[in-house]
Amino acid sequence: MAFLSALACLAFASVAYGCGTPAIAPIITGYSRIVNGEEAVPHSWPWQVSLQDYTGFHFCGGSLINENWVVTAAHCNVKTHHRVILGEHDRASTADVIQVMKISKVFKHPRYNGFTINNDILLIKLESPAQMNVRVSPVCVAETGANFPGGMKCVTSGWGLTSHNAPDTPALLQQAALPLLTNEQCRELWGNMISSQMICAGAAGASSCMGDSGGPLVCEKAGVWTLVGIVSWGSGTCSTSVPGVYARVTELRAWMDETIAAN
Repeated sequence: MAFLSALACLAFASVAYGCGTPAIAPIITGYSRIVNGEEAVPHSWPWQVSLQDYTGFHFCGGSLINENWVVTAAHCNVKTHHRVILGEHDRASTADVIQVMKISKVFKHPRYNGFTINNDILLIKLESPAQMNVRVSPVCVAETGANFPGGMKCVTSGWGLTSHNAPDTPALLQQAALPLLTNEQCRELWGNMISSQMICAGAAGASSCMGDSGGPLVCEKAGVWTLVGIVSWGSGTCSTSVPGVYARVTELRAWMDETIAAN
């Protein structure tokens, strides 16, 4: 039996960086919040990207979904002169072996509405393929119609502010475990602002904050981490008693597939 399971492990190890399976396992200590800061295990979210301008200023997060494509929020307003940084953990260190990727094209959802923040998704095509390794690998993307029920514990990550009035974003990648809410529960707090293209998480002493925008909300299902939400909007003070709102990937997957197939 031990021999068989060792063989099975070997077979799994030989798979080339499949989606949603970090080579370095994340450790999640429960419902903490990015606003209070729980540092992620370095490189345990290998799909996490930092979107930066030419000065190296981090303005949004994103997720690597395959070697050529990154997904983020439309409201991040990414341009082709921006840069995608892969494999980063400590933004203050020069020791991280990072990949600085140029952007060839950006595709904002055609029905993105900056007033309602509906369809808050943008795809980035990289100029050259990302090199997959222990620190850089893609996240799985939730299928259209997949069910991620209220109460399910998921994780968001980013270099966003650790308090709404902090002078700067943290150098180290932060993570927070958050429960999903049903849209009915979320509407109790946000009313009709919540559409079927959105999913909510948090309100349990945890919150994303400014600078986390565009980053991942991932849920573990059948042993792999799956991108369920894209950090979109929420409380202006990053209140931890109000849910954060994320673009709902299951509703946007078809557009992602069509855009990638056509480009």
